[in-house]
Amino acid sequence: MKTGYKLLVPVLLIFAFALVHSASSVNAASAGQVTGTVKLDGTAPHQRGIDMSKDPSCAAAHKDKPVTTENVVVGANGGLANVVVYISQGLAGNEAASSQPVQLEQKGCQYFPHVVAVDAGQHMKIVNDDQALHNIHPQAVKNTAWNKSQMPGGPPLDITWGSEEIPIPVKCNVHPWMQAYIVVVKGPYGVTDNSGSFKLDNLAPGNYTLTAWQETYGTQTQNVTVASGKPTAVSFTFKAK
Repeated sequence: MKTGYKLLVPVLLIFAFALVHSASSVNAASAGQVTGTVKLDGTAPHQRGIDMSKDPSCAAAHKDKPVTTENVVVGANGGLANVVVYISQGLAGNEAASSQPVQLEQKGCQYFPHVVAVDAGQHMKIVNDDQALHNIHPQAVKNTAWNKSQMPGGPPLDITWGSEEIPIPVKCNVHPWMQAYIVVVKGPYGVTDNSGSFKLDNLAPGNYTLTAWQETYGTQTQNVTVASGKPTAVSFTFKAK
């Protein structure tokens, strides 16, 4: 019995390795993709100008081009920027966070990007490119809220978020006009560019619920079927208020 058991264990290990290796290869080969656009139907609201005169270094960075708020940013053909599109239902629940960090940059006394998405557990680098002291203050509810200062030329802050939270407003206690949103999701996500385009990669074939979040207009959902090895096209349209 003992001899037979000893012979059986290596065989089982080899078989298990073969299954794992085969599954990962199949998953990579059969991964699907969702591509699409988010548009605004109607006239975009006026974005008010931002007065940075209380900090001359901030104002000097925009002397040739005044800046405005970014609540609703619309590009060519009605494309709506800064919309986070993510999978809200249908994932297996064991998806690994990306090993590539995302970045939130402070430049010209603004946050770039205005909306940043990150996977739970994925690293986020927060960088200060200004000659001004900043105070990063994410107002999280599900995750731990914090408030950290960052000196000019200081090292990046390395942050991870443990739980999904949509959204986390971010402000700067030194410069009250600085506002951004961190959107923490689980699994693949995309953020629309100035044309309203987005893309979600590495999705296993199957049925999903896709959610689009925008800071002014809220959320929309849509069911989508992802096929093996090819993109699935979807579109969202938000109605202007």
